Amino acid sequence: MNTDINQKVIQYLSEKEMKIIIQNWLRIFDIKLGWINEFNKIVVNYVMLFILIVQIRVTIFMAKYFQLSQTLQGHRATVKSVRFSPDGYKVVSASNDRTVQIWDVIIGQRIRTFSEHMYAVNYAEFSPDGNTVVSCSTDRTVRLWDVETAQELMLLTVPSNCVNFSLDGTSILCGLEVNTILLHDIESGKETQKLAGHSANINSVHFSPGGKMIASASYDKTIKLWDVKSGKTLKQLKGHSHYVTCAKFSHSGKFVASCSLDKTIRVWDVESGKEIKTLKGHSDYVNEVKYFSDDRTIVSCSDDKTIRLWNVRSGNEIQKLEGHLNAVLSVDVSSDGNTIVTCSYDMTIRIWR
Repeated sequence: MNTDINQKVIQYLSEKEMKIIIQNWLRIFDIKLGWINEFNKIVVNYVMLFILIVQIRVTIFMAKYFQLSQTLQGHRATVKSVRFSPDGYKVVSASNDRTVQIWDVIIGQRIRTFSEHMYAVNYAEFSPDGNTVVSCSTDRTVRLWDVETAQELMLLTVPSNCVNFSLDGTSILCGLEVNTILLHDIESGKETQKLAGHSANINSVHFSPGGKMIASASYDKTIKLWDVKSGKTLKQLKGHSHYVTCAKFSHSGKFVASCSLDKTIRVWDVESGKEIKTLKGHSDYVNEVKYFSDDRTIVSCSDDKTIRLWNVRSGNEIQKLEGHLNAVLSVDVSSDGNTIVTCSYDMTIRIWR
């Protein structure tokens, strides 16, 4: 469709590029009068205003695509985390009912249950190839599961709040209750790296797209960026006034989005370590954030029972999704950007398309 082409052109042309194009148009028309400079400025300013308006409208139009599509019920307690499989056809959920469950998003049914954890499961996610799942629990264990056979492949005795697979699927990152991050080799189960520097519990850990850095979020109100190879802190990001609940790299790796119990989302430039945007609108704790693949849209979830989509450039909220009956604890976006999954204290998982 022509509309789709126009949307892509508008999305990917920067302000600087648009100015160059407009100036070239003027040269082509060979306007050489004495008032050309002022005329140029007027034309450029008005055209840029028009483009900004179109960008905002296109973004809002695209965001309103998301509506509640499915409600998945099966957990018997709070659902604490949800993550898509790499192909977007499955979701893995972790719950206070001590189980990890896998759901087929197409048919809306549960297809696997892992029930070996002794206490509440904090988090679970798929490996990059989608064949295994890693989970961590308040029973102070991290477990690796085979998706097809439901067999437990590995057991680590680690008091972890959060875990994350490396991009090649050979290592697992564990954020501990004791202020430390551990890197474990999956094949041997051995600890290969230890990162220390936070002064309170670690709530989230995330590898950068290139796999060379780690972002961690902590109750000490900071985000730290780490060098994987050396284990050294590269940057400490300060700005939140309360516990930081999550920190995630953008798909380009140039930015980090964080959220906090201070009800804000903050966007940081990785290279400089500076805060470049604060997104405000949630009326309660913000529990998780996730970038879309375009690096221009962020989705967040909150104790205020809502999921919100944000335009990173403008800082504007572009859509609010409502449907959960209690605090929304986790959110993820499918790799194609067409589906959102959320979970809540209300014991449900919701699919938005």
